[in-house]
Amino acid sequence: MANKQSDEGARTSSPRQLGMPVVAAAVVVALIVGVLLGHFVLGGSALSASFSGKTTVAEGDLDQVIATYTYKGKTENVTVRDAIESQSSLDAVKDGGGNYTLPNADSALAVARNKILAQVAADEGITVSDDELGTYAEQILGSSDISSIASQYGLTEDQAKQTIRQSAAMYKLKQQVCSTDAGTMPDAPTAPAEDNQDAATAEYGAYIVGLLGDEWDSSSNTWARTDGPYYEALKDETWTPDSATYAQAQIAYSVAYQQYAQAASSSSNEWTNYVNGILSAATIQIATLGA
Repeated sequence: MANKQSDEGARTSSPRQLGMPVVAAAVVVALIVGVLLGHFVLGGSALSASFSGKTTVAEGDLDQVIATYTYKGKTENVTVRDAIESQSSLDAVKDGGGNYTLPNADSALAVARNKILAQVAADEGITVSDDELGTYAEQILGSSDISSIASQYGLTEDQAKQTIRQSAAMYKLKQQVCSTDAGTMPDAPTAPAEDNQDAATAEYGAYIVGLLGDEWDSSSNTWARTDGPYYEALKDETWTPDSATYAQAQIAYSVAYQQYAQAASSSSNEWTNYVNGILSAATIQIATLGA
């Protein structure tokens, strides 16, 4: 399943196909792309003693605090359990001796960062209903079956639901605060059979027209204007709405993708700046983790 809604923005100037995310946590992290600015402390003395030199923790340590964050005058804790469950289930990191892999500092930072932005979304009155959760899961993961999603990514159903709900809230927040709408990533034209590469078909003609927008006058089946990027790309091509080749459809797709990539990049930069502004007002302290 390809996610057609821009989260991180385009990182390339050429058309490409996007695959299904391979890490469940990326559903949320992809939206939270800000780099922490300002008050960030690694290895605060109050947090370090219990974890320095360790790579695993016992079950009794799961609720120990590995990070704290302060935002708008309120301090909250991040536990070992929080950091583990932000990326996987507890069972997935449990070894044969009943111990759990100690999460790294990045995991703890991500939890703090996500919780801060979740609070911002809540302060903005943003909520995600169960119906919206299912719709969003379908859009980004190709399925609204939370049980199947949880099983696929090694999460509990509650974890999967919480992760997707948080991601949907971040998407709503992004749509609310960003003035640039990245729109929808265009679908590439369907490739013809190998022995039919040069055939002109109505399918490709309709595909091109579907991308042209206000550059095309459908009532007269001709260009509505000649100062747009599609006209510039196709002006030397011979085609009609009822007859175009795969190569011509690819030309139109390339223009559509370039426009999408530019808008996605602008939206991504705007979102990053917004997130950085939020996080710069936070203080995050993380224990020294690992050997």
